[in-house]
Amino acid sequence: MIFFCNRCGANASQRIPEGDNRERAVCDACGTIQYLNPKIVVGCLPVWEDKILLCKRAIEPRRGLWTLPGGFMENGETAAEGAAREAMEEANARVEITDLYTVYSIPHISQVYMMFRARLLDRDVSPGIESLEVKLVTEDEIPWDELAFTMARRTLKHYLEDRKTGNFITRFGDIVPPER
Repeated sequence: MIFFCNRCGANASQRIPEGDNRERAVCDACGTIQYLNPKIVVGCLPVWEDKILLCKRAIEPRRGLWTLPGGFMENGETAAEGAAREAMEEANARVEITDLYTVYSIPHISQVYMMFRARLLDRDVSPGIESLEVKLVTEDEIPWDELAFTMARRTLKHYLEDRKTGNFITRFGDIVPPER
């Protein structure tokens, strides 16, 4: 909930602005509407030959579990730039983003995940500040029971299916509880 205006700093009240259909925080002084919108999370599925780069999380949520590199998009960057930045921050991995691969809406936490396929430019990877460990794994080495997020699990499963045919298609969907 927003209590103050991000434009002038005055108090904001919850009400339905004229022409809108839902309650928003509206500045009592200048009338600026304060929007709360979903956060965009960007990441990638980095590949080297037949191996996939995974990161063991050093931060909450899901500390100690494995995932694909990803995180919140920053202002002033494209989604692909953010995905490449996250690979560098989490795994010191230099990647070439190839294409948008999966998009998942997670309404109960107000996030949208955009995951890209990526090619690792070299095998020189190491844990960044948000990772306890990073590793390149084959399909048989994926720690399915230790994956942090449904988004990573679904993206990996789609990738492994598509890799068999060589036909990679963009996938999208919703993730709702009780999945993790």
